[in-house]
Amino acid sequence: VQLQASGGGLVQARGSLRLSCAASGSTLSISLFAWYRQAPGKQRELVAAIGSGGSTNYADSVKGRFTISRDNAKNTVYLQMNRLKPEDTAVYYCYAPLGLSEYWGQGTQVTVSS
Repeated sequence: VQLQASGGGLVQARGSLRLSCAASGSTLSISLFAWYRQAPGKQRELVAAIGSGGSTNYADSVKGRFTISRDNAKNTVYLQMNRLKPEDTAVYYCYAPLGLSEYWGQGTQVTVSS
């Protein structure tokens, strides 16, 4: 399984970005996808997750601003980020567990200027 994240960039506060995570390889058995982020000097934290049935979970800090979705036909997971804040600045990683293995994308930088 390979995860390819894209869509990061520099945006002003209150702006929007959409991240994409394209999965390839043996993806049929993957039921859960998630986005994590890691800011400088901080631990990696869960941002949002989505199950195979579409159930979602969000960190409190992004509820109401971020939306995670998936397109199973395209093996792609999205993170729509609205009303961005400077504290959302981080490297964002897509993640998928499969059995005893864990797969991470390469990370995409999101920088929000004030």
